[in-house]
Amino acid sequence: MTSRVLCRVNRLLEQTAATRPVLGLDTSTPIASLALIAHGTAAASVARPVTSHGAALPGAVDELLSAAGLAIGGLGAIAVGTGPGSFTGLRIGLSYAKGIAMASRCALVGVPSFDAMALAALERNNTDPGRLVCVIVDARKGEVYAALYRVVADGLEKLSEEMVIALERLASRITEDVMFVGDQRAKEAAALVESRGHRVALSETGMLDLRGVCVAAIGGARFARGETDRAASLEPLYIRTPEATFKPTKKNPARIGTEGVWSIEKKNSFGSI
Repeated sequence: MTSRVLCRVNRLLEQTAATRPVLGLDTSTPIASLALIAHGTAAASVARPVTSHGAALPGAVDELLSAAGLAIGGLGAIAVGTGPGSFTGLRIGLSYAKGIAMASRCALVGVPSFDAMALAALERNNTDPGRLVCVIVDARKGEVYAALYRVVADGLEKLSEEMVIALERLASRITEDVMFVGDQRAKEAAALVESRGHRVALSETGMLDLRGVCVAAIGGARFARGETDRAASLEPLYIRTPEATFKPTKKNPARIGTEGVWSIEKKNSFGSI
């Protein structure tokens, strides 16, 4: 698990100065975002739209390694975005990361994709401490995936776990100025909250090119502390169970209800929700 407080990227990179290189990748959206960090700096990165993550990942990884003059056996760890997001994209990304980890015997670190997106948006925007940050991505079926953060002096405090919820319900419970981060659904949420008189900032594309760097930096800092994951137990953060492989029952519902997602938040840190 990641820490509740996420340091800014430069602080995370400082923690990786003495480690072997770390490859970071995130395939939770149609934008493939990858980066390689080495010697405490971002050595190379790439972010581009893809039609198939499975077809694009090998070439993108080769491109990064070549740019840094590094062979795959030289990696110390691979950090991978665990979601939430595209079910197919997440499965491909995790499978690929696990394959590299096993083949090269490097460490494996899972990083919540929303943590990387929120941190990337913070790097791209001048946001004062105290501002609420809400990451939103379309979950379909009239719902969104979302997570809440607060800007602090040197990074972000994570206020909630990732959740699935109706957009209108999420927007109605935000009663303060906020920066939204995400896709088209973030635009819609921004319009709803702004119509109620709150100041709203929107970061749509600025976080995409830095997402891989942030995954690598967060994962690299964990690797430096010896906090790694086992390939056998690391799973995608789906939030909503894939219906193709799961039949809901009364004891095991298909997804967390929207009434329940708010109860897992840190109420002392986010009392207005």
